[in-house]
Amino acid sequence: MTRALDLLGGRLKLRHLVLVTAIADHGSVLRAAEHLRLAQPAATRGLREVEQILGVELFTRGPRGVTPTVFGTAFVDHARAVQAELRRAGDRITGLANGETGTVTVGTLLAATNVLLPRSIAALKAERPGITVIVREGTFDSLVPRLIDGDTDLVLGRLNPIDDRHGLRQIPLYDEPILLVARSGHPASTASTLAGLLGYPWILPLEQTSLRQELEQVFKNQDLPLPEDRVECTSILTIRSLLLQTDMVAALPALLVRSDPQLVCLPVPLASVKRSVGVTLPGSRALTPAAKVMLDHLRTQSATLEP
Repeated sequence: MTRALDLLGGRLKLRHLVLVTAIADHGSVLRAAEHLRLAQPAATRGLREVEQILGVELFTRGPRGVTPTVFGTAFVDHARAVQAELRRAGDRITGLANGETGTVTVGTLLAATNVLLPRSIAALKAERPGITVIVREGTFDSLVPRLIDGDTDLVLGRLNPIDDRHGLRQIPLYDEPILLVARSGHPASTASTLAGLLGYPWILPLEQTSLRQELEQVFKNQDLPLPEDRVECTSILTIRSLLLQTDMVAALPALLVRSDPQLVCLPVPLASVKRSVGVTLPGSRALTPAAKVMLDHLRTQSATLEP
């Protein structure tokens, strides 16, 4: 039986973790060396040291760079988590020292950025300008791994089911209806049924989102097919531009529509589709002081919203 590796014996250094992560990120030892301001021979030697310590090959070499092996992928995941925890330790010590500095990374889903997040960031920065806020947009599935490994502090947006995801918890903030939306002056502004909108192009959320699944159920309940002429997108900037420049129709949160005078709600109800907006957090990991301040402002600002 293979004996378990002892990586706490002192041979494995933090610089090894930083190097391996950089190589995975840049897909090349040379580009990683340049990023870390190392000579390529030093980077190559460092990678060889790690592989000798682990006893496995972490990357396969090819004409266009390097690709992680199954061992490399596993090791990089842990290397990222270790570095994230060390960054969090630094932020926490700084925050405990003066309560005025630090970094909070917020993952955000579709339309979480349009009202609540900007107001919360503005309030936080007015109170504590030394805190840096990093915002990363994506789908729930793409943001959760970063939340779990510590690279993201919290995820704001529509609350997705987490029954099958261990180590997460959620805080609901407010409920918001989903509306069918088009540009002002759209020819379907008087349409009263979903079937009456099938002749227009649509913008739908990506398949892996819960909103997409709920919309598909609405069409199914009315014995209607999904629009054949459609774009699938979660970028709010792209969605808004398409709505304003075309006759496309989209399903969007009410706050987004009501804060944009160029968009109108179509008189076709989606009563069964509602959005519970909240924060998804790591279940056992303590928030940094900066993340706690962000969460406090999210709670405060959400109480002032009128969806």
